[in-house]
Amino acid sequence: MSQAEIGIIGGSGLYDIPGLEEKRERQIDTPFGSPSDAYILGRLEGRRVAFLARHGRGHRILPTELNFRANIYGFKLLGVKRLLSASAVGSLKLEH
Repeated sequence: MSQAEIGIIGGSGLYDIPGLEEKRERQIDTPFGSPSDAYILGRLEGRRVAFLARHGRGHRILPTELNFRANIYGFKLLGVKRLLSASAVGSLKLEH
């Protein structure tokens, strides 16, 4: 049985999921190295969910330093079949 059916990757400023119940942390090692942080497992509206803060809690990992392969592979090891990702975007161009 999978530990989570839905995975959620939190972008900048999203380090927790409001309403997540029965929370527990799970550290995972992958063939690609360590993910950004521990996965937070729990239930959200009756569904088994795994959450990962993309930049680590407290935003300690820069975008160019993210280990995307380890992050995604960790979700696979948890049995996740559907993955949602939230992100904040911006531009360095003044006209945008």
